[in-house]
Amino acid sequence: LFLLFSINTFSQIERIEPPFWWTGFKNQNLQIMVYGENITQYTPSINHNNITLKQTIEVENPNYLFLDVLISDNCKSGFFDIIFTSNNKKKFTYSYELKSREKGSAQREGFNSSDVIYLITPDRFANGNPQNDDIKTMRDHSGRDDIGGRHGGDILGISQHLDYIKDMGFTSLWITPMIENDMKRNSYHGYAMTDFYKTDPRMGSNESYIELCEKAKNLGIKMIMDMVFNHCGVEHWWMNDLPTSDWINNKGEFLQCNHRRNVHQDTHVSKYDKIEMSDGWFVEDMPDLNQRNPLVANYLTQNSIWWIEYAGLCGIRMDTWPYPDPDMMAKWSCRIMDEYPDFNIVGEEWSPNPAITSYWQAEKINENSFQTCLRSLMDFPVQIALIKALTNEETWGTGWLELYEIVANDFQYPNPNDLVIFADNHDMNRFMKQVNQNTNLVKMGMAFILTMRGIPQIYYGTEVLLNNPKSDDHGEIRKDFPGGWNGDKSDGFTGEGLSEKEKSVQDYIKKIANWRKNSDVIHNGNLMHFAPFDGIYSYFRYDEKEMVLVILNKNKSEIEISTNRYQEILKGAKSGKNILDDREISLENNIKVAAESALIIEIY
Repeated sequence: LFLLFSINTFSQIERIEPPFWWTGFKNQNLQIMVYGENITQYTPSINHNNITLKQTIEVENPNYLFLDVLISDNCKSGFFDIIFTSNNKKKFTYSYELKSREKGSAQREGFNSSDVIYLITPDRFANGNPQNDDIKTMRDHSGRDDIGGRHGGDILGISQHLDYIKDMGFTSLWITPMIENDMKRNSYHGYAMTDFYKTDPRMGSNESYIELCEKAKNLGIKMIMDMVFNHCGVEHWWMNDLPTSDWINNKGEFLQCNHRRNVHQDTHVSKYDKIEMSDGWFVEDMPDLNQRNPLVANYLTQNSIWWIEYAGLCGIRMDTWPYPDPDMMAKWSCRIMDEYPDFNIVGEEWSPNPAITSYWQAEKINENSFQTCLRSLMDFPVQIALIKALTNEETWGTGWLELYEIVANDFQYPNPNDLVIFADNHDMNRFMKQVNQNTNLVKMGMAFILTMRGIPQIYYGTEVLLNNPKSDDHGEIRKDFPGGWNGDKSDGFTGEGLSEKEKSVQDYIKKIANWRKNSDVIHNGNLMHFAPFDGIYSYFRYDEKEMVLVILNKNKSEIEISTNRYQEILKGAKSGKNILDDREISLENNIKVAAESALIIEIY
């Protein structure tokens, strides 16, 4: 209320961002953006023993000032005054707040291979508060019959079903952006931000988001925030009054991005293609931010730190990783990991080629000496190969071999165990559709995702066979979770009204995910896989204490396989238990694997 009073009283200031900050960071520098009509006619100063105004940066737009502030180690939390004068006379004062960091904030544990990530598109998950479905002052309105419209899912809807998420065995929650998207159309997806510091009112508020994060933490669920540095929405508040002419790439004029992401690695690349990739806009209503501008870079970096600290985040999923300036992204990732050494960030690099994906991972030694501090990447090479493996005919060069050969490329990654593996997500056809509506293949794919090296991610609704049979439209792919709205015919949260197939998949994933919680060998164990044969792909997860054998049978009939080929690792082990049905499995002779099914055998 005090801050609102300050802004309303002194109309010269319309925005201060970040709206507040903290003491106790390793990096003690803070850049405050001050926005207000002709704000440059005032001279700011700070009179504080432990806070120094190092410099004031004026830009070509007189409505912006950027204040570089140094906060000393001895600085206490509280308010400090920014004094604005004109002609050596005090005109007004703005009280800026510094908060104390929560104890242990810097040591928070990020998501890792012990976790299973549940991905939610919030507008389509559950409508906890129908009263916020429409906000009169905002451009886009609800319409559940419109696949591209807002359907009303919100923060409260997620909060009300955190127990379901926990009971399913999911331990981390990645929610696609809930930042304000005051766009005219298709605002539900959240990737066209119009205010980087504000939760969209149709989702809730900053306060309700913090409450969700705290509730999740109390249930042992880590929160991952989806962030976008490449672009904002065309309706972002600064688009009508840009700070600088180079704040947006291509001088603020639309230039279509060519989406040729391998320009960063291509030694034969043309300058033309590289510029079209780096400066082109993702789409026409998403202006491309210029991260080469140090003020833009600082703004985005501080925004991410602000949300990590404010919401107690345990991870970031960075959208469109190779689209922003790579040098800025590398510096940003290192700044985050320097402040939070056990944190995790996963970048989206949509490529089928491990050589391209691995280029971005921390500790990768690249020929051009480029390095980042990015621990994790979305493992699109494995996802793409998994679909081929499950749906292509078994031949000398197709089927399981396509997945086997991609996993064999793990030598290209410094840390393959840090990759996020998945069968589908919010930007592609549902897994059920990708495997031609075959429930058995869905189960087999889930068994693979939950036992292979890496960090599993499950897209909401995959567990109840959500599908998009009518079209490839993203609005249909991101369809409503059953039971998230009053009056739904079926309820995925309780199981009421689900078909037998839907229940069976839900129970299958729940069984493996909850078993996985306590399986350190799956979290951190080594991987040994065997070349596919006769429609079978098999691998071991093992360490000095434990061993798990996974066998995937794609055949439409039962198959019996000899254990002789496994003796180098079994070393005389005679039996185990299939964790899916608690059945004893003998390893002394042959193992029978039912048609289109998986075995996950804990070996004694």
